[in-house]
Amino acid sequence: RTCDQLRCTACDFRVSFFDDYIWDQSCDYLFFRNNMPELSKLRAKMIKKKGARAYACQCSWRSIAELTDLQIEQQLRWVCGKH
Repeated sequence: RTCDQLRCTACDFRVSFFDDYIWDQSCDYLFFRNNMPELSKLRAKMIKKKGARAYACQCSWRSIAELTDLQIEQQLRWVCGKH
């Protein structure tokens, strides 16, 4: 289970997540920069995958299909936005 209030300290944007989806491999920085947080635009590069979760802010994104410790990924600057 993850925090549902994640915030990116690099772009100061809320991290959105989408259950049962992963990001297409063609996703890039400009795609998220131009389309976050509009779900209607993001859907263009979302692939349905049961049990997975797609995360994104304006500068970083991840597709997670199994239990993963995101704290070991140094390039991610996602922190709890405090509840």
